[in-house]
Amino acid sequence: MKRRDVLLLLVLGLAIWLIGTLGYAYTEAAILETTSLRYWISFFASPVISCAICIWIVWRRRVPRANWAAAMLLLTIPGMVGEAVVLTNLPVFMPALHATSGGKYGALLFATYAVVLGLAEAVTLSAHSRIPVRRA
Repeated sequence: MKRRDVLLLLVLGLAIWLIGTLGYAYTEAAILETTSLRYWISFFASPVISCAICIWIVWRRRVPRANWAAAMLLLTIPGMVGEAVVLTNLPVFMPALHATSGGKYGALLFATYAVVLGLAEAVTLSAHSRIPVRRA
């Protein structure tokens, strides 16, 4: 990937994380501290929505499938670092959320990042398995 693409993916990842974190900051109590059904819907919807956004970005940037793992990693690193800061200072960044809900929030985030990166790795491995190997 070009240096410009790397920087753009990092910036887009930071923007996605900021928007998502601010969205959760305002709606988190309604998702994490109400019914189990609402939480589990969110738990499954978050990875699907995040994958769709990331796939759209790498598709739009015409990132070769063999580079999807690297591209998705660049998109997710800002969020993973940012969430580490948020989770270690939960009362500061998410004052409406009870401290006991931090684990649910962390689990939702972990699942989301795992699905996005797992999908990217599967696409990358699939692309590499189709590359013909030249024998000497």
